[in-house]
Amino acid sequence: MVQMNERYAMLAIFVLMAGFARTQADDRLFPAPEGMQLAYSHDFQDQQAERYLPTDRTAWKLLQQGEQTSIALVKRNSDFRPPHRSPLNRNLIQDLKLRSFVMDIRMQSTIPDYAHRDLCLFFGYQDDAHLYYVHFGKRMDDHANQIFIVNDAARIKISTTTTDGIPWTDDWHQARIERLAETGEIRVFFDDLTKPVMTAKDTTFAEGLVGFGSFDDTGNFDDIRIYVPQP
Repeated sequence: MVQMNERYAMLAIFVLMAGFARTQADDRLFPAPEGMQLAYSHDFQDQQAERYLPTDRTAWKLLQQGEQTSIALVKRNSDFRPPHRSPLNRNLIQDLKLRSFVMDIRMQSTIPDYAHRDLCLFFGYQDDAHLYYVHFGKRMDDHANQIFIVNDAARIKISTTTTDGIPWTDDWHQARIERLAETGEIRVFFDDLTKPVMTAKDTTFAEGLVGFGSFDDTGNFDDIRIYVPQP
């Protein structure tokens, strides 16, 4: 009994220490989705970005803000030129091809406020000419604040619902993408899980890489969590 108690005590200490290390990030994220398991998590506190594949390495750097480390997009005019009209700055997680998933991320826009202030999230990424992306735009139109597909042609909106625009401030904000590959359903949330800010349905790309970036603005990204269905 003493040995068992010691084992449980050691386990409790380990869990407590691990929980303490994650508390700040956990408190800022949406709750884990029901029926899903964590497949990827990164808060950049390890000062590492080797697993990410940016389209322009000169546009990105690790940023220290107090005790918090994030990855920063610092360059608007990218050296990357996409083959079709679509976002200029992209940063993908290598070797993580996903079908159905939920992606949570914190984002901070760092560009002075204007009508098309934006940050973007990418998914279903096949290559530079075949992908989906979400454009979180300050003001909505046919080319902003929509879910888009790039299918070897200039981007086309596939949103079935959206809002008048994203209420960007200079603070950190939280976003979530929910993707169900079998039906093609896509739901996007911003700072609130009670109602999606955008929805779409498309089955063109069943599986692909995911990532983050911007059409032509700057911003910071942190606390990435990706969930997949439990087996």
